[in-house]
Amino acid sequence: MFSFSNVGGSSLIDELMELTSQSLCELEIKEHFNIIKEIGRGKYGRVLLVTHRWTPMALKVLPKASTKLQGFLREYCISLHLSCHPCIVGLFGIAFQSNEHYGFAQELVTGRDLFAIIQPRVGIPECAVKRCAVQISCALEFIHQHGLVHRDIKPENVLLLDTQCRRVKLADFGLTQRRGTFIRFISGTLPYMAPELCIMVLEEGQKEVTVPPLRVEPTLDTFAFAVLLFCILTGFFPWERCNDSDDFYEEFSDWRRSPKKTPVPSQWKRFTPVCMQMFRRMLALDSSERCSVGEVKGYVGKDWVRAKDANGWVGENGEVSTSTPSPCRSSYSDEQ
Repeated sequence: MFSFSNVGGSSLIDELMELTSQSLCELEIKEHFNIIKEIGRGKYGRVLLVTHRWTPMALKVLPKASTKLQGFLREYCISLHLSCHPCIVGLFGIAFQSNEHYGFAQELVTGRDLFAIIQPRVGIPECAVKRCAVQISCALEFIHQHGLVHRDIKPENVLLLDTQCRRVKLADFGLTQRRGTFIRFISGTLPYMAPELCIMVLEEGQKEVTVPPLRVEPTLDTFAFAVLLFCILTGFFPWERCNDSDDFYEEFSDWRRSPKKTPVPSQWKRFTPVCMQMFRRMLALDSSERCSVGEVKGYVGKDWVRAKDANGWVGENGEVSTSTPSPCRSSYSDEQ
């Protein structure tokens, strides 16, 4: 029996994994699916646009050479378990293995992902950001209620059913873990990773990290969700990584620790006081002080971005901000 602990829906996921492992059919992709084109690629594998008996679908294909059976079963069964939510990508209940791959079929979302519509150093309109915020927060609340943590919140994993973000769906549960699972190390960082996760990095040549294992909690998603909102509001990252080697993060953390004594970092001056209150709660350096993802919905009725003049973003006292970090770029996780 695969172990996934009895938390929320986890016992059901255990059962799904066991049943799927016993009934995983063997088939060759080209013999049962008509491959139209590749629509996604990452470290995990590929996503193919296919038809099966005239039904279009997206086929996620993972090479056996780099994918453990248990990891594949976990991703598929978690995705299947959560796919009933309207803001999460649906599944067809088709899982299989070929000689070289594991695969499963999911709902075809014909639009692009959120990353594709971000204008570098501009972002997307505030009204569209807020529509995304509400839908993503609903999806994450649902995931957290089931005792799970997504752990890979980024624009590439938010799929769009229309370019105005009236309907979006959260995808990719390859890194999703049960709440309370322990992470012993990661290799590489992304701007979305919380500071407590960044200290788990195993540097080149290092055999083990010097900090205790990290317990997976929903606050990891809260932090990543806040960085995602910053990115789509501005078109750039707030920082490259959450550690003291990053000047932009160090500037933010200094302000976060002493907001009355330290000026607001230049790239954050475009936001209104109420929006900064939201970011302060979501991006608390101490994970125990972060708010839940659902609190975002309480801020969508307020303005988030200040007015802008010819010189830049006008701050509360009339000061102007022009400094920005790197523009948003596509990326994937190196986590182990």
